[in-house]
Order: sequence, then structure tokens, then C-alpha cells
Amino acid sequence: MTGGEVTSSDAARDDTARGDTARGDTELDRLVSPLADADDRIIEGALRPKRLSEFIGQDRVREQLSLVLAGALGRGRVPDHVLLSGPPGLGKTTVAMIIAAELGKPLRITSGPAIERAGDLAAVLSTLSEGEVVFIDEIHRVARPAEEMLYLAMEDFRVDVVVGKGPGATAIPLDIAPFTLVGATTRAGLLPAPLRDRFGFTAYLDFYEPAELGVIVRRSAGLLGVELRDDGADEIAGRSRGTPRIANRLLRRVRDFAEVRGDGVITRAAARAALELYEVDDSGLDRLDRAVLTALTRRFGGGPVGLSTLAVAVGEEAETVEVVAEPFLVRCGLIVRTPRGRVATPAAWEHLGLAAPAPGSGPGSGPGGGTDGAATLFG
Repeated sequence: MTGGEVTSSDAARDDTARGDTARGDTELDRLVSPLADADDRIIEGALRPKRLSEFIGQDRVREQLSLVLAGALGRGRVPDHVLLSGPPGLGKTTVAMIIAAELGKPLRITSGPAIERAGDLAAVLSTLSEGEVVFIDEIHRVARPAEEMLYLAMEDFRVDVVVGKGPGATAIPLDIAPFTLVGATTRAGLLPAPLRDRFGFTAYLDFYEPAELGVIVRRSAGLLGVELRDDGADEIAGRSRGTPRIANRLLRRVRDFAEVRGDGVITRAAARAALELYEVDDSGLDRLDRAVLTALTRRFGGGPVGLSTLAVAVGEEAETVEVVAEPFLVRCGLIVRTPRGRVATPAAWEHLGLAAPAPGSGPGSGPGGGTDGAATLFG
């Protein structure tokens, strides 16, 4: 294998395991979903930057990581283990591939759900070459027996292979080649402290600014051979929810619209027409997001309203509303989670073009009034 190469068997297992992390078909079907489907993975392979110098955004993380890698290369040693955390779609897998490319070492890819037993992890680690980079996506989902083996491997570059069963079982220590583990997680709080402490460098990838997404969209358009005007790039970037994966997906859908119903050039007008067709509004909200806001404001007077009641009102499962729609709505300041239920903010009313009720006049303002009972019962 050459530097930065991904082993096909591990990549195949990774694709299977990542399917388990998808939060239902509803999320993957959404144009503004930060999760990757099969088509996204194929396209992203061609669009990913290969070096740190090509990586756009995350300036502080990029600078810190460059120092970590340069220092290790200068000393002739493997770099510290790296933990990448943050929401999906921001480039954690890309950063792992860049680390391997910068080090000129192979990359082994797997995922937490694929490592169900200690033997699964031992099989990966025992075949590593010196300096190889191991990427474990969704590392917080590694099974507990394998997690305990990982502690020893990260610290002492050794694993204990258990031979036999019961009282006659024997643990045989097996030295492994020094390696760099890159772990990625969307839920850093679920990582056990002993595992988190073994990473020498931890980076949090935050959402991108529209200007940064504009640069990413222009770069992707060039790689895809799409004629993109600056105003079209800005329009797509502004509706991408701060996520490069969504920006690239919207670019492809707008490209289809421009080629079929236009002259193939993506302008602001073409982007607006295409995204209106796909029900993605100026703020990046889609049909489900607006349905939640509409139910919360029009049917429940702004809340508070319980999660289950809100889910019934929009015709979705409660988990879908909580996991798929709410995170972005909360981040945008459109709804607030309270002990009594979900509450629409003044910005939500404004976004829908509605007049917000006067303070204290909502259905949940009185003791036990309005939907508060529903919030207590179903929330």
C-alpha cells in the first residue's frame, strides 16, 4: 500500500457500519441531511481535499494539526493519537485521510459499530505496519471488551490475546507496530474518560461560515466541471446549514436543474428556483423543519408542547422530530427546549411571517393552561 491508501475490505466494512448510524430513512431522504448516503460517499471521494493546504475552513484546527504532524515527522516518531469531534458532515473522515497523506502512511478505516468483540480489534491492530494510521469512525460505539483492549494498544502498543476459555484461559501479550489512532465521534460526551484521556490531540470541528462554504462550493464546481457564478455559489452556501456535505449535495441538485431547465450555468436565479423546487428555504430549512415550526406556532400558540404531541401533529415519529429536525432549529434559535416542552421563539414567528403573541398571552402561560398538560403527559 502507498501513503494514504485505504484498504478496500475495511472501507467496505465501514460503509456497512455507517449505515447503522443513520437515524432512519427520513434523515437520509432529506436533501439537507448531514448524514452521507451511498451516492454522497462516491462523490465525496472525488471532492475531498488531499492535503492540509487544500483543506478549507477550521483554521485553528488546521494550524494545530499541522504542528502536531510536523513535530512528529521532525522527531521521526508516530504522532499522538487524534480525536476529532463535531456534528456529521463537517470533514472528520477527510481530516483522517489528510493525516495519513501528510505522514505518507497507509490508512486503515473501520468504525465503532463494526468492532463488536475484542477479537475484531485485535485482527485490525495485529496486521498494522509501523506508522500506519487507523481511523475509527463513531468511536464512542466501540463495544466495551474491545474498548478495554484499545486502552492498552494506544498506550503500550500491545494487545493481550486470550487463548482458551474458562479457568484455563491464558492471555498472551502481542506487540503491535507503533500506529496513530484517529477517532471520530459526533457525541464526545459518550466517550469514557480513560479513552478520551489517551488521545494526545483533540479537535472540535465547528460549523462553517457561509463565506467558507462559498469557497468549498466553487472548488467542488470546478472539480465537477460545473459553470458556477459567484452569486450562485453564495446562494447555495447560505442555505447549506454550515455543513460542507450539504453544500455539495445542494450544488449537485442545482446543477441538475440548471442543465435540464436552463443553460447549464448556475446563477443566483437558477439556484433560488432549484432550491425552491426542492423546498429548501433561504435559511436552509426544509419541509420537516417548517412543519415543526408551523405546528408549534399555529396549532399550539408557540408552546410549550410535549415532544410526542408535536410529532403527532407533523405526522412523524417522536425520535425523528427530536433527532432530525430539532438540532438545527435549536441552533438557529427558532425553538427552545424547556422542562415543560418545546417553545417557539420570536424568530420562529418572524421566519414564518407571523406576528408573535404578546408575552404572557400564549396558551401555556397560565398554570396548567393550554398545551402544558400535553407537555407534561407526553414530553
